[in-house]
Amino acid sequence: MRVANEIFELRQIRDLWIREGRSIGLVPTMGFLHEGHLSLVRESVRNCDRTVASIFVNPAQFGPEMDLDRYPQSFDRDCEILREEGVDLVFAPSPKMIYPEGFSTWIEVEDLVEHLDGASRPGYFRGIATVVTKLFNLVRPSSAYFGQKDIQQAIVIQRVARDLDLEVEVVIMPIIRESDGLAMSSRNHYLNPEQRQIAATLYRALMKAKELFDTGERSAAVLKAAAQAVIQSEPKLIIDYVEIVDDLSMQPIKELSGPAYLALACDLEGTRLIDNQKLTIRRQT
Repeated sequence: MRVANEIFELRQIRDLWIREGRSIGLVPTMGFLHEGHLSLVRESVRNCDRTVASIFVNPAQFGPEMDLDRYPQSFDRDCEILREEGVDLVFAPSPKMIYPEGFSTWIEVEDLVEHLDGASRPGYFRGIATVVTKLFNLVRPSSAYFGQKDIQQAIVIQRVARDLDLEVEVVIMPIIRESDGLAMSSRNHYLNPEQRQIAATLYRALMKAKELFDTGERSAAVLKAAAQAVIQSEPKLIIDYVEIVDDLSMQPIKELSGPAYLALACDLEGTRLIDNQKLTIRRQT
């Protein structure tokens, strides 16, 4: 496995693979890897001739009061894990490499970012869409892998690829969970043992709503209220949003008639937790 910190190094390796006719898979990460990341890596290694994993803590997606300075990092450990998983190249640029002096071009996605994290975190998806578009241009992957845990992010990237005619398949992989249901996240590292137990409440909230959905409930208000009641039973969880959105438009819906996501975000004593559950009804044709 090779590690490239410079764009010219990445391009040299990429160009060789393209000349050889190799398919390239990309797994963008911010490092501090866990099994959720590794599920994406394994899918890429399984389906592509070569796999690139990027490790880049993207400053453009952090607001002024977000946790950029304390975001966990473990570069050497991450590289060893990726080597064992069969990754061919780690791309680990500096912020100045991605955003050189005078950088002023940004990717904006409308509509999809009006709600959920887009409403709570202004500029967040602009930062994500821009850095991922740059990675697509630099790596030129045939496939790129994202996790369902950040479902709005994944749908935004799919839209960017579609709207800008980027020749990459954006693959969304299932959420990987701990034994108690907590969605794996690098930010779980912030949680002390008590907070870690509380955090599993989010999954219980999703499962309560899904239980109602599976028995025939189709009112978004009823399903949301069920999830909110579970979260509110734990006073240390502060709800940012609990919403049911269409699976393609990311717009809130009142009555489920097609595939949707129940998405939620909470603050737990300074740590932001997000999760979601797909609620599947076949679209009428």
